[in-house]
Amino acid sequence: MKSQLEPIYEDVLRRNPAEPEFHQAALEVFESLGPVLERHPEYAEAAVLARLCEPERQIIFRVPWVDDEGRVQINRAFRVEFNSALGPFKGGLRFHPSVNLGIVKFLGFEQVFKNSLTGLPIGGGKGGSDFDPRDRSDGEVMRFCQSFMTELYRHIGEYTDVPAGDIGVGGREIGYLFGQYKRITNRYESGVLTGKGVGWGGSLVRTEATGFGTVLFADEMLKTRGASMDGQRVVVSGSGNVATYAIQKAHQLGATVVACSDSSGYVVDESGIDVELLRQVKEVERLRIQVYAERRGGGATYVDGGPVWEVGATVALPCATQNELEPRDVKSLLDAGLVAVAEGANMPTTPEAVRMLQAADVLFGPGKAANAGGVATSALEMQQNASRDAWSEEFTEARLTDIMIGIHERCAATADQYGLPGDYVAGANIAGFVPVADAVLALGVV
Repeated sequence: MKSQLEPIYEDVLRRNPAEPEFHQAALEVFESLGPVLERHPEYAEAAVLARLCEPERQIIFRVPWVDDEGRVQINRAFRVEFNSALGPFKGGLRFHPSVNLGIVKFLGFEQVFKNSLTGLPIGGGKGGSDFDPRDRSDGEVMRFCQSFMTELYRHIGEYTDVPAGDIGVGGREIGYLFGQYKRITNRYESGVLTGKGVGWGGSLVRTEATGFGTVLFADEMLKTRGASMDGQRVVVSGSGNVATYAIQKAHQLGATVVACSDSSGYVVDESGIDVELLRQVKEVERLRIQVYAERRGGGATYVDGGPVWEVGATVALPCATQNELEPRDVKSLLDAGLVAVAEGANMPTTPEAVRMLQAADVLFGPGKAANAGGVATSALEMQQNASRDAWSEEFTEARLTDIMIGIHERCAATADQYGLPGDYVAGANIAGFVPVADAVLALGVV
């Protein structure tokens, strides 16, 4: 880190104690921006980076609801509206027991740069709750979502803040949230939430977009070395929305995904993961990954516990959660011939593991670039809502593909421009930072 950035980072640590994920996300960006501030001293003079590290607004509220046994439950919820220099705050809602203010801030900070990289007019924010929808009935999830939105509705709007889904928040939860928003406001504002059902304001390809985009980004990286996804042996962590559609797109591009996981363990299927069976088990029936192996028969095996990275691959797609890919995992993957990693989740690779991958000359696509397809298609959903239009699947996927190719080109070109060829981490951080910084300067001290 450049010496001029150290006092700013120290101030981030002082003002945000006990938030290690946020500290980690900020440090990664700070380590990339020294060359930018040398070329653009006006950013330092106007304290742009310090301003970007302080959210415009942080909202914390309680969510009381009643479970199926009639007992009152209390959860804590958050919405961090980080930066709106480029457009309304945009970012998902996460429902998971691990959610706290520091995690939401790290996600919101990452979202600012990710959204900037898409080239679309959206700012960055994030939210969620420590509510766990797993093993809860539909009625319990509905009552929680209704209580959650009863507070959140006053803070959001299509020109203010547009939430979407994330871990634990899929089509069911978005439906309940939108229904309560509509009931409270007496307005059908389709653009206030994205990830909606296709029949009531949603966009085709939005469900698949994050996973599809991650694989498209990996394919673009591989092309820089005369290769492609075709013929690659792939391992994916996770088995939720992002992982499922990453597997589907990888297969479409000619790769074979041989393993995926959940929090209980992982399955190995050398003939290639059956996407429809995986979706039935995980998305429709909401069962553990072990059931996939049981139904698949002799073609698949289940391994209880342990990281999925034990399975060798040439391409790794971490699509589960933050800090899941560690140095020991990288060593296993390198021994098996790893050539590329693209992050489908947000910050799933630890800093030490990133350094190991870069030292080994492995192509590494950071999440703020590689998984930006989800928020990009959310912005396309907002466009359709604003124009009262609905695009075809082919047109929407073509737009997604163009956006992901554009993100890759911006990251690669920016890295080259600053004398860091092939460094997608620096390329993404700088290419995401500069448009936001320019907008912050243009808008004045606000």
